[in-house]
Amino acid sequence: MTIESLGALERRLQLSVGAADLKKEVSARLAKIARTVRMPGFRPGKVPLKMVAASYGAQVQAEVLSDKVGEAFNSAITENKLRVAGQPKVEPDKTVSGDDRLSFAATFEVFPDVQMGDIGAAQVQRALCPVGDAEVDRTIDIMRKQRATYESVDRTARSGDRLTVDFNGTIDGAPFEGGSATDFVFPLGQGRMLPEFDAAVPGKRATESVSFPLQFPANYRASELAGKQAQFNVTLKKVEAARIPAIDADFARSLGVESGDLEKMRAEIKSNLEREVATRLKARTKDSVMNALLSRATFEVPKGLVAAEQQRLAERARADLTARGMQAGESALPLEVFAAQAERRVRLGLLLAELVRANNLQARQDQIRKAIEEIAQSYEKPAEVIQWYLGNRERVAELDSVVTEENVVAWVLGKAQVADTPVPFDELMDHTN
Repeated sequence: MTIESLGALERRLQLSVGAADLKKEVSARLAKIARTVRMPGFRPGKVPLKMVAASYGAQVQAEVLSDKVGEAFNSAITENKLRVAGQPKVEPDKTVSGDDRLSFAATFEVFPDVQMGDIGAAQVQRALCPVGDAEVDRTIDIMRKQRATYESVDRTARSGDRLTVDFNGTIDGAPFEGGSATDFVFPLGQGRMLPEFDAAVPGKRATESVSFPLQFPANYRASELAGKQAQFNVTLKKVEAARIPAIDADFARSLGVESGDLEKMRAEIKSNLEREVATRLKARTKDSVMNALLSRATFEVPKGLVAAEQQRLAERARADLTARGMQAGESALPLEVFAAQAERRVRLGLLLAELVRANNLQARQDQIRKAIEEIAQSYEKPAEVIQWYLGNRERVAELDSVVTEENVVAWVLGKAQVADTPVPFDELMDHTN
């Protein structure tokens, strides 16, 4: 058995299997099958071996050959202390001839030698965002808007109103798919429509119409419309004003505070908000840490692992689109779309695995238990949630991975150059209005 280097990570292993050993093992397995196989006209165990071989010989030979090649491959890998990344590609080696042996060539990749640069020189941003009365007030304001009711008004449309319209659009005088609608409802001035659309309707009353040009952005989601100019005509059919609920006992009860106590409502909102803010801050800081780690390490990544990750990401995205009732064929989401993301994920996975191994950053049982308890606190019956997690190995394994990553983040924060970076509350919570 010889190993040839084909590149930074790719290797080719030439190996062979003895024909006599192969024949002997095939015969032994066929004899074992013959002891129990059933065929018409014969009692169990009395079927002639030739008939068993005729029915099962090709299948058994393929199985034995696969096992023998696998054993030879694993023996060579162990002997040479190689860490194989992904599945090897095994093919008959026609360049080697001989009646006494069957020759094969296995092409595979090995894991890279991950070398980490000086973490102490890495720059990391630790995201900060305090939660005080102003943030609670902002959250309550958003909750009130989410619970708004609407009623028709006899006046011109203004920002914040809910409008019902008919519209039709043309490009070069011809209608286009998705360019028309009847009884279309949207909130005015909240970014749901393109800017020209939002700008054309204010000041108009129900039954009034307006025409205007609209330039589709160059990166518009419908590629066939991207960068093109259309002409739209919009007829306003209904103007509805928002009625925002008052901050009173009824509002508190609508949020689950049965007593209607406003102070208790604020306390519960603040507690939930603090958990959500902490989660988002942790995610931002983690992203900064991961970017810093990637900037400090340079190494090749196995192409096979990247290809497998591309396939996994594509399948997950297509399944998500299908669940939403959308077309999700390969043409809609080609593998190339996920190339950069897959390469980054594989690179990070290899890098984190090496850091965890080299610095003993594996998740401890007490850390996993604490993580489960923290998650459970946001539910009405924490004890049941804890048992739900502990009763499933897959869920515990997922938390093991999360806690291990948190250990890596904490380790990096303790060594890197860390800058505390305030993040505006609305930006952190994705509040655009």
